[in-house]
Amino acid sequence: MKTNRYGRAEILTPYQINLLFNEGFTNPRDRALFGVCLYAATRINEACTLLRGDVIGIKGVRDKLVIRTYNTKGKQATREIQVHPQLKEYLAEHHRTDKWHTRPHLFPGRHGRNHILKTSADAILRSVCQKLEIEGVSTHSFRRTALTRMSDSGVPLRHIQAISGHKTLAALERYLGVTEQQKETAISTLNF
Repeated sequence: MKTNRYGRAEILTPYQINLLFNEGFTNPRDRALFGVCLYAATRINEACTLLRGDVIGIKGVRDKLVIRTYNTKGKQATREIQVHPQLKEYLAEHHRTDKWHTRPHLFPGRHGRNHILKTSADAILRSVCQKLEIEGVSTHSFRRTALTRMSDSGVPLRHIQAISGHKTLAALERYLGVTEQQKETAISTLNF
């Protein structure tokens, strides 16, 4: 995994996100896979191992994505995440074009067997980033970007923790990114 000088995955800019999803990921499967990482703030392995049944649509209620205990890092608790409208589009497009749609895994591996491996997902991302000349991005950048964006928007940490699955708030806080602009804005509030 590529990291910044502090040993953390880079946070994606809105420009990079737009570039990746509109020009980089031309395969609907790849767009949906990395869309899950970004719009549901999942780890790459959590996204790769999703089953089709883990995407739940309930009449009258927004769709949910279920991250099962056995797919989480450290075998944490199962969590349910609302499906963002953009992610819903990516998943629908993937389903329409997926020749392996009868298989149990949402993102099948080679020849429709088992699930896509996280090393394969990493190779896909590296290839796309190289083509687009984007540096410092890893599969973990999507999760880190989503959680940081929620925090920047004022979402309470407890709500973010319910989505991310972090055991403690302290673990989540260490995870969130702080930009130079945010530090500058914080200092500018000191007008006495």
